[in-house]
Amino acid sequence: MLTQVVTADLPFLGEEVASAYDAARVVILPIPYEATTTYRRGCENGPSAILNASQQVEYYDEELEQELWEVGIYTHEAIADTREAHSISSEEMLSVTEQTVHKLIEDGKFVIGLGGEHSITTGIVEAYRKANPDEAFTVVQIDAHGDLRHEYEGSIHNHACVMRRIVDMGLPTVQIGIRSICREEADLIKSKPLTVFRAREIAMQPDWMERALASIQTPKVFFTIDLDGIDPTLIPGVGTPEPGGLNWYSLTTFLRRVFEAHSVIGCDVMELAPIVDSVVSEFTAAKLVYKLVGYQAITQGWLKEG
Repeated sequence: MLTQVVTADLPFLGEEVASAYDAARVVILPIPYEATTTYRRGCENGPSAILNASQQVEYYDEELEQELWEVGIYTHEAIADTREAHSISSEEMLSVTEQTVHKLIEDGKFVIGLGGEHSITTGIVEAYRKANPDEAFTVVQIDAHGDLRHEYEGSIHNHACVMRRIVDMGLPTVQIGIRSICREEADLIKSKPLTVFRAREIAMQPDWMERALASIQTPKVFFTIDLDGIDPTLIPGVGTPEPGGLNWYSLTTFLRRVFEAHSVIGCDVMELAPIVDSVVSEFTAAKLVYKLVGYQAITQGWLKEG
């Protein structure tokens, strides 16, 4: 049983607006776990970097015309922290992640997980699946990579396998921004078939968003956002960058429209690998997390728009 717990460096947005747990609607859950990185390491430092960068995010959101922190945001202590205990196994990480998220769901919290490597998402999604045993939800993935390999480098819990594990759960998926897959993944996408919107289609087909929205067939949605799904000119600090990807306004417009059309039950933001002497990636990621808070707040009626 995993016992390693490390307090997060700073609360999201800062101490001045941090909420007590009981009063919070939103919980930010840092999961600084890294074990299967296959290119550029450092994503275990991603949650801390996002929390630190969030101190510079304006409380007032100019799009939603609200100070979104008023919904109540609580920053949970970090779990599965490989910065402190590198011997944490993937099974231990998934277990503690699932248990922690399940408790947060039971307490009625809207959870935004911060990674860490993308394999973490399996544990988060499993917690939501068990909390919704009689109702399927769609996992909408923003990502450069398919992450559909059965196993990679000897592990079925490699970050390159996370969406295969979710497909194996029997949950519907919609993949957005994909631009790097292997032969095995290409064959699986065709044989299932799986719903994939490739980055080159997004760049050249103006109706991609309407088609993507129409492809989500369940009332409930879980978002998993690998930051390499965004164009690396906007977020270069990722472990496995790929040219191309979503721009900021395509991403935020799509996110908002999904929040408006569906019940978003939870989110995660994964794979930030900070770059020394640059704050662009972590600040953009922190701003994205605040957007997720805002879209949920407006669509749930926690705040009135404008």
